[in-house]
Amino acid sequence: MALSNIYELYQTMERDNTMLSFKGVVTSDLLTSVLQIMESKLDHVEKSPKTKKKVYNVLVECLQNLYHHNEEIGQSEGLDFLFSKSALLMISKNSDHYEVKTGNYIAKHKSIELKQKLDDINALDKDGLRDLYKSVLNDGELSEKGTAGLGMIDIARKSGNKLEYDFMPVDDNYDFFCLNVKID
Repeated sequence: MALSNIYELYQTMERDNTMLSFKGVVTSDLLTSVLQIMESKLDHVEKSPKTKKKVYNVLVECLQNLYHHNEEIGQSEGLDFLFSKSALLMISKNSDHYEVKTGNYIAKHKSIELKQKLDDINALDKDGLRDLYKSVLNDGELSEKGTAGLGMIDIARKSGNKLEYDFMPVDDNYDFFCLNVKID
């Protein structure tokens, strides 16, 4: 990377009001650190306790999704471990809202199921989201990763907005899942 690109990256992050940006392997220690950093930043920049709580709760869910659901791209694709489980997290504050952006690898066959789930979630209003949340909670079924599948529903409920997402093709086996959550 040319040194001028560092300044361009900095300018882009300033323009986008980026509060925190991370690219790498998501570990439990990282989750703790990011949450502590953001709690401190929110205490300084956000006056509304309700908004602070919403941003923090959405951030917790997004980080847990990255921690539990990031696919490891195998060595056959030519990436070492550090990059094979790499994920992206960005948090920004605009004049009237916050945004939490995440990106992570996902197996192509899981992309189809996740897209349907996200479309179903986005089709619901506030009451529909609450009912779906209760229904999934009462079903009590856990995925192979030990999660109940409440994360995206909870993110939509707490953000109060539709979930923006896309799947960028990486190769025949993987996509890169991009999620943008707007919090008013």
